[in-house]
Amino acid sequence: MHQNIGFKLSRLPRLWRAILDKRLAPLDLTQTRWITLYHLWRLGDGQAQCDLARAIGVEAPSLVRTLDQLAEQGLIERCPCDQDRRSKRIFLTPQATPLLQQIDAVVNQARAEMLAGLSDEDIANLDELLTRIERNGLEIQAREESEADESPHSVT
Repeated sequence: MHQNIGFKLSRLPRLWRAILDKRLAPLDLTQTRWITLYHLWRLGDGQAQCDLARAIGVEAPSLVRTLDQLAEQGLIERCPCDQDRRSKRIFLTPQATPLLQQIDAVVNQARAEMLAGLSDEDIANLDELLTRIERNGLEIQAREESEADESPHSVT
């Protein structure tokens, strides 16, 4: 049983996104675009590009092309940051609001269907367990990065 948990944890996000992608296809949005818009909407306007990339889980340079496309569609605006002119802050345009409401409705419906048969208590427990697993993973990652930084590097 324990051996399959990792596989299940890796399959679920792909399944979740595949369902959402299919349902969002009529809105003519790629997965990258709707995820970017949705995260920006949830995080709030004025996010720094690098913070948005971190929240989505992509490298900042990878996000630039998506932001270019969203700006071309008139869904976002990039403005220079007052404190750091090299940094850009991302803002949703009024044109994005109806689209985001449609995305949110699809996400909420899919979530309800995916969590069907689970009680509120089950969902709260699942959330707590997933948070604990994520925290453990982040601690492992930090420890291993620290150990890698401390080990001598060999030059060949």
